[in-house]
Amino acid sequence: MLDSLADLAFVICCCFKLIPALAFPKWLWIWGGVIVATKIINQISALVMHKKCIFPHTIANKVTGVLLFVGVPLTVFLESIVPIIIVAVVATFAAVQEGHFIRMKKYQ
Repeated sequence: MLDSLADLAFVICCCFKLIPALAFPKWLWIWGGVIVATKIINQISALVMHKKCIFPHTIANKVTGVLLFVGVPLTVFLESIVPIIIVAVVATFAAVQEGHFIRMKKYQ
């Protein structure tokens, strides 16, 4: 649980520092918002169904984390949004899979 909370704190801090420096199209920001909303809904679902926060450590979530470390710098270095789009695709899948695992009680 602490590992997941530390990851969340790290992502929030990075977002506050990076968001002002990144010039993404509006549709990409909306996509990111949908991913965040999905993750929030997953946690609300976990609280309602299981009476606790659940952070499944799925392979998709781990791949998303690795891709974030690679994709954001590549996006800036290459001046292309393709790397961050790949991250968004994997993050979308990870968020949906996370919700499925929470609802099916297939979490670690």
